[in-house]
Amino acid sequence: MLAAIDEVNKAMVEGPRKIELSDQATFSLPDGYSFAPAAAAARLLRSGGNTNDEKSLLGLIVPNVENVEWMIIVRFKKDGYVRDDDARDWKADDMLKNLHDGTEQMNAARKERGLPEIEVAGWAEVPAYDPVTHRMVWSVIARHKDQAADNTKNSVNYQTLVLGRDGYLTLTMVTKESLIAADKPIANKMLAAIDYHNGKRYEDFAVSTDHVAEYGLTALVVGVAAKKIGLIAVIAAFVAKFFKVGLLAVLAFGAAIKRFFKRTPPPATPALASDPDGPDESPFPPRQLTQSAPDHKADHAAEASDTANRV
Repeated sequence: MLAAIDEVNKAMVEGPRKIELSDQATFSLPDGYSFAPAAAAARLLRSGGNTNDEKSLLGLIVPNVENVEWMIIVRFKKDGYVRDDDARDWKADDMLKNLHDGTEQMNAARKERGLPEIEVAGWAEVPAYDPVTHRMVWSVIARHKDQAADNTKNSVNYQTLVLGRDGYLTLTMVTKESLIAADKPIANKMLAAIDYHNGKRYEDFAVSTDHVAEYGLTALVVGVAAKKIGLIAVIAAFVAKFFKVGLLAVLAFGAAIKRFFKRTPPPATPALASDPDGPDESPFPPRQLTQSAPDHKADHAAEASDTANRV
């Protein structure tokens, strides 16, 4: 763990700065935040007990201030063009039930690995998709089965993504239920700071040549989110090690934790500086959004999503 923290400290770059996300998009990292590239991020997540899909991992975002209890994991899933037509008909209650059932099925494997069983407590944010910007947000509340209901301890992953021609970029903010209202504008600001390259945007899809993903938006939420329930718990424990709070309070890393969050990231290169102002309150323009529903292919796509996000 200490070596992983030191590696992240050395690799961090500070905003404002433009960061290339694979060959897909540019991310305008705002002032006041830092970005750790994939290699250092992967080692840090592994040290916290998470089994990563390192092929999709692009990095992680952290604030440059102390006593802030979140981090954002950035990934790109190159699974092909994800059709969004099923978003018109989805139903949040059915999606939540599928998530609950999928998590229960995964608990057997968690138990075998000596990990605590997880349960889905509900939506922190009902899935919403904007067909104009091709952005989507949703958020699930999760907790250990033996944990009493307590929004100061319940973990939340605030999931944001933006669809592209070849797949989708996803930003997963892990925080606490009691802090989600204050933290989610930050996640939305980060999402709005992503700009796909020309030729890589969702509307650049060529039906005659491009690969189409084996799942749609509903199955993406149900299948991928079910896989990420474990990630919520792992990162919540991981964040607890830094902030001495959370689901699994581990206090043994005090000195190293203090060094990590008092780090001084390398200064941004002036030539790369930017002013990535974006909407702070919502990743969507002020318009009506589509809300959730079941997908009859969700079971098949949940299997496909094992390649989409492994924890």
